[in-house]
Amino acid sequence: MRTIRYFIDKRASETPDKVYMFAPEPGLELTYSRLRQDSIALAGYLASRGLHKGDKVSFMLGNGYQTAKIFLGAMYGGYVVAPLNLMAQPSQLRYVLEHSDTKLVFYTKDQEGKLKEAAAGVDRPVELVEIDNDAESILPPDVGSPRGGLPEIDEEDPALLLYTSGTTGLPKGVILTHKNMVAGGQYTAMAHELTPDDRALCSLPLYHINGEVVTAVTPLVSGGSVVMPHRFSTGNFWELISEYRCTWFSVVPTIISYLCSATEIEGRGLNLDQLRFGRSASSALPPSLHKAFEEKFGVSIVETMGLTETAAPVFSNPMDPARRKYGSPGQAVGNEAKIIDKEGNEVPRGVEGEIMIRGDNVMKEYYKAPEKTREALEPDGWLHTGDLGYMDEEGFVFVTGRIKELIIKGGENIAPREIDEALYRHPAVLDAAAVGIPDEVYGEEIMACVTLKPDASVTVEDLRKHCLEHLGDFKTPKVIRILEELPKGPSGKIQRLKLPKIVEELDS
Repeated sequence: MRTIRYFIDKRASETPDKVYMFAPEPGLELTYSRLRQDSIALAGYLASRGLHKGDKVSFMLGNGYQTAKIFLGAMYGGYVVAPLNLMAQPSQLRYVLEHSDTKLVFYTKDQEGKLKEAAAGVDRPVELVEIDNDAESILPPDVGSPRGGLPEIDEEDPALLLYTSGTTGLPKGVILTHKNMVAGGQYTAMAHELTPDDRALCSLPLYHINGEVVTAVTPLVSGGSVVMPHRFSTGNFWELISEYRCTWFSVVPTIISYLCSATEIEGRGLNLDQLRFGRSASSALPPSLHKAFEEKFGVSIVETMGLTETAAPVFSNPMDPARRKYGSPGQAVGNEAKIIDKEGNEVPRGVEGEIMIRGDNVMKEYYKAPEKTREALEPDGWLHTGDLGYMDEEGFVFVTGRIKELIIKGGENIAPREIDEALYRHPAVLDAAAVGIPDEVYGEEIMACVTLKPDASVTVEDLRKHCLEHLGDFKTPKVIRILEELPKGPSGKIQRLKLPKIVEELDS
């Protein structure tokens, strides 16, 4: 039975005293036995508030001891978790509260103003429950199992309602079932050869699919453990790995870039011998940055790729470094993959097309959006990812861009990633993103926006010369802007389609 409840019960029965989660800030540990006990209590509490199986339970919380327990415990009780993005704008937050049909939201004091303002605009009651994320318990002492016992749950029952970052228009709500969540954890464990002896460091938020499935569900499925600090910090990243004996971590390219620029490990008395690998996902990892990190820290990075619609993992490079390919997120693990042309036909190896995915990790539907569901999901289960790429003879996928982000200059297709990677090779560039902008001559021209590494200095003209050298005249951006920061979603993925509006506002 592939449900979150099954695996919590299994771990509590087989290894009750093993620690599932370490919470560094309050210094708390959560055993599998306590996880099951607290999950039952949470189910009882929610039932006492009038909620029933399938109702939506939200949280507006940073990572921490209670966040992880609410995330897993609500699913254990048969409820659907609908996390709220701490980075959401007020209008988007109000939309998600309304659209998700959430009945109750757990939050911390620092989110009160923003949450209450959004909830006030919802045309139905939403119960708001303030908690202390670092408290050992947030429930009344006398709460127990729901009256009549826990409801039966099935692997096809919804478990998570997660909204995509919404780079354009309103966000879409992705419904993932218990089967999807478990499959995501199983595929991650399979890709990285995880065992009960492995311990993950969670550096990504639990309102994003990567943090949720890769570093919260995967240890549950594989019988391992997770270290759950409040947030990622360059100041304590390596110390946490050393102190808690983490064997792996999951990050995004932006974090890798920050670590390369801001941290050193020599002479700090760190014990990293147990660290097997790091995992990078959520956006493409530039090969130059990939190699720079491995050379600097001596830590192997496994590039992967996932989507909200696929419960995170889709592709992964092999664990054997000799078999990995820089610039590729790897091969399909657990699920199937193929590349199709505009007519829906599978193309030969090496030919570019849309990347398609099928497997037990693929979402059930978009919430309240049957037309969008039909556009994304074929009747035979294949998911349109919206990503362009090709597959080589060994099954490694190379992503060349997004269908909607493709720059078409003078009828020539240009993948923004190609421009990004050239800019990332400049030693002063921290983040880079290219996007198409209207042009009277070519239809579209290229604009590139960058942020610089701390204490770095470079002129627009220097960057233009760099691009001419690496890209040639046709692909060199017409416009280059140096910004203080680039817009990003919760996973750290740059939201490039927002850049033209941001630059327009800066120039007005």
